[in-house]
Amino acid sequence: MWKAGLIGAGANFLLALLVTLLFPICNPCVALFIGFGAGMLAAFWERPATQGIGATRGAEAGAVAAAGGLIGQMIGAVLNGIIVGPEGAVRFAQTLGLPADPTTFSPEMYWITLLAGNCCCALFGVALGAGLGALGGLLGHQIWGPKEPSPASG
Repeated sequence: MWKAGLIGAGANFLLALLVTLLFPICNPCVALFIGFGAGMLAAFWERPATQGIGATRGAEAGAVAAAGGLIGQMIGAVLNGIIVGPEGAVRFAQTLGLPADPTTFSPEMYWITLLAGNCCCALFGVALGAGLGALGGLLGHQIWGPKEPSPASG
């Protein structure tokens, strides 16, 4: 479980960092795919004895993998915030036709909103990663089955 989760966490860290800089709204999709893959990998390597254990190991691996994405997303959000800045956010909101008054929009509120919003989205990604990891672990158990007992064990 840990090996699959940490491999997924490394991949998810890099993908979440990149996706946050380019298309922040797509981060939950990354968590879905990486969580599912980590769950499948955990089931492949561990070959759990029951479907329930497979789903549990998959959920754990998916959550660990998605936690890597949480860290990557938060670093990406800070970099994105530095690049765009409060003034750029006001200009973008005005371009979309949203009411954004630059005199009432403080830099502190910009950073609080940016980091809190990304943290909530990343936590949602962890839940998605765990859920799809459980599905991956369950399907992996059904595909590969439990480990065969070794001949020496009896």
